[in-house]
Amino acid sequence: MIAKPMIFAALSDLSGKTRGKAFPADQLQKRLESGMGWVPTNVQITCFDTIADSPFGSFGDLALVPDQSAEVAVDFEDGSPREHFMLGDIRTLEGAPWGFCTRSILRQALTRLNTLTGARLQASFEHEFQFARGATLVHQGFGLQGHSEHARFGEALMAALEKAGLKPDSFICEYGPDQFEVTIAPEVGVRAADAAVITRELTRMTARRVDQCATFTPIRDVASVGNGVHIHMSFLGEAGPITYDAAGEHGMSALTAAFSAGVLKYLESILALTAPSVISYERLTPHRWSAAFNNLGLRDREASLRICPVTAKDPEGIARQFNIEYRAADAAASPHLALAAIVHAGCQGIEEKLAAPKVTEEDLSLLDEGDLAAKGFVRLPKTLDEALDRFAANRTVAGWFDPLFAEVYVSHKKAEAAFLEEMDTGQKCAAYEEVY
Repeated sequence: MIAKPMIFAALSDLSGKTRGKAFPADQLQKRLESGMGWVPTNVQITCFDTIADSPFGSFGDLALVPDQSAEVAVDFEDGSPREHFMLGDIRTLEGAPWGFCTRSILRQALTRLNTLTGARLQASFEHEFQFARGATLVHQGFGLQGHSEHARFGEALMAALEKAGLKPDSFICEYGPDQFEVTIAPEVGVRAADAAVITRELTRMTARRVDQCATFTPIRDVASVGNGVHIHMSFLGEAGPITYDAAGEHGMSALTAAFSAGVLKYLESILALTAPSVISYERLTPHRWSAAFNNLGLRDREASLRICPVTAKDPEGIARQFNIEYRAADAAASPHLALAAIVHAGCQGIEEKLAAPKVTEEDLSLLDEGDLAAKGFVRLPKTLDEALDRFAANRTVAGWFDPLFAEVYVSHKKAEAAFLEEMDTGQKCAAYEEVY
């Protein structure tokens, strides 16, 4: 069949979905300059393709402009058309960043960090996902046979990520049924969130080529495991890594300590942006190795923020590896928006000169919720509604974004929740499984 190659100009929107428009590849130069037409109310398309109340109505025009530095062109060499897309930015017709463009929102947060400290952020997103079509083998948590059954998929995914310009790190047969984890090397700045979007989409594209369906839904079955997105962060200065200080509290530099304190102070108000689905809160419960309490842990996988272990022994090696991990996130969130919220919270902590947070010394998985509350551990919001209320009520957090952002975002999420209103928990999980 005849074919005219196309390129898909893409964005990661408020629902965490990758949307956009395609154009003939021979128009690339034109589209790099003028973009593709976009409509403000598109921001209110929920993950279920309903449209939330919009302050924009039918009025207004924008441009989705592809960014050649975020280009992906992967030929799977299986006879199918190659996958070719570019992430891009939403701009006004005058060329200014639009206040609801998630990439632009992240750039603003990173600029704040750099202006405030001179530092650049380096980050990596670890993704857990599951195959929606069951495997033939069961009870394969971290198992060799579980890996072997999906080795063709894993090898194709690693190759696709590499062809896309990323650095694949690992492919793990995870603990849950038909669950896997894919990790890539850290990237600097906006590229880190771009890489997260690319990883998700290439995982789905690879799965289809082996007659599977990969889902990044926060949780498929409340009686089983959830799928998280763990965001690892470190800081780079002019001379190299500046996250670690041997003399600092648990190895944290002054920058890392204040940043971490800010993340924890504002965590309850940014949770609606990093864990933004109704069922995200079925995962964020005690003893799921996710994040249910507002605390900083040392290597603790029940902490919402943790200091990660390092394997290096020499000071330079430790400084390169030292990082903090935000665990209260999932793939219903746009990587750009989630990372922007975390960075803004960290910057707020730096501006407020917050002291280093205390590190949890106890193993939270051994304590019940009553014991934890008695010991002063603060429970994170238990529902999306509660998280949205915390977000909207916090003027400091709302002030990090466009003046209309909080109103629009809450409206968007309320419409998403309304779609599920008559469903029980199992049906809600199934609905999100299809979407993500």
